[in-house]
Amino acid sequence: MKTKFKKQSGVSLVTAIFLLVVLGLLGTMMVTFFAAQQQSSALDVMGSRVYQASRAGIEWGSFQISQNNGGAYATACRAGPTAQNIPLLGGTLAGFTVNVGCTYAFVLENGNTIGIYQLVSLANTTGVVAGQPDFVQRQITATIESP
Repeated sequence: MKTKFKKQSGVSLVTAIFLLVVLGLLGTMMVTFFAAQQQSSALDVMGSRVYQASRAGIEWGSFQISQNNGGAYATACRAGPTAQNIPLLGGTLAGFTVNVGCTYAFVLENGNTIGIYQLVSLANTTGVVAGQPDFVQRQITATIESP
């Protein structure tokens, strides 16, 4: 009987090594999956923030045209296509560049001249935002009628 025990004594060692390798691979896969999920979540947050920055650009441009019709931006837009970086944003929108482009055209409608401003706000990340070196960009277009 002692010979049977000697022949089977290495089986438990091989099984233990196999289980350790399998558990190690599972652990590595879980860490890789977790890191990918974290990066995806960070990109989603940055995408939302850059969308809000682009939206702020549209709001800024529409204010320049609607409330400040005689201002430099509206005058430059009427003269020809123009683009301007909006002033630095603060808070959670810091770290994004926003460029607002404007084109102007007029149409005659029932004998009235109506001005049409086309605004394009392009926002993107500048360098590293919130520790993420990834580039995110959003563009929003708006049309504004001005008498």
